[in-house]
Amino acid sequence: MRRPKKKEYDYKQALRNNEKQKKVVKKDLTPKEEVKEMFYSWFKRKAKVGKVMSKQDVISNILTQLNKQQDKVLDVAMDELKSSGFMENQDDGVSLVLTEKGFKFLMELA
Repeated sequence: MRRPKKKEYDYKQALRNNEKQKKVVKKDLTPKEEVKEMFYSWFKRKAKVGKVMSKQDVISNILTQLNKQQDKVLDVAMDELKSSGFMENQDDGVSLVLTEKGFKFLMELA
């Protein structure tokens, strides 16, 4: 009796499926959640309690990347991140600081 041939694994198809899944996840986010994700990803790259996001960092990594919908909800998203304890304003009123609670949240995401 002959054995059926094994199907070869299609890596290209798997990659295409993976990309489709990523796109679906991104479509589910509201503009406010997308803005929060921008902050999460910046702080995650730096991942250290007390890490400061300066005004220049906010401009180059967040403000220049926003579309019109995200720009409208930027203040709301930042207020939610601050009120949740993820980050807080530094004394200069512009720079943002990652809190212990924010650091723990980022480590749970990883």
